[in-house]
Amino acid sequence: MHLRLADASDRENLVGLWERSVRATHTFLTESDIETLRPATRDELGRTDITWWLAVSEADEVIAFLGFKLDCIEALFVDPAHRGRGAGRLLVAVAQRFAAGDLFVEVNEQNLAAVGFYEANGFATVQRLPTDGAGRPFPLLRMLRKAQLSLSRSMGAA
Repeated sequence: MHLRLADASDRENLVGLWERSVRATHTFLTESDIETLRPATRDELGRTDITWWLAVSEADEVIAFLGFKLDCIEALFVDPAHRGRGAGRLLVAVAQRFAAGDLFVEVNEQNLAAVGFYEANGFATVQRLPTDGAGRPFPLLRMLRKAQLSLSRSMGAA
């Protein structure tokens, strides 16, 4: 697996990966929710103020992607066929490397797999928001990973 930056030609592939990931992990969403979110996701993936990193297999297949801006993970999605193989952890490490300090993420509270993933990677909940960014009834958890904790974990300290 290796990392590369996304370009405009990746967008449709990333929308497909997003949808596969959402269907596997966001069981609280209805089909209508996914249909509504797809165009907004396509637009989001075109934002140039977000740095889009891709985890790519040796066969040049995109298996995960990360959107990073300032000190915040804006998006992290892993293809369900590749979950648990280290792509998400690698992308979090990239985000931490480029963060000026602590690293933040907002995650759907109902996405228990994602909450568990972030907790296992040193994040702790610092705030609960009752709705998502569009005001829909999908609570978000704002999570923080301390820069010092990240450094000690990467150096093998307890």
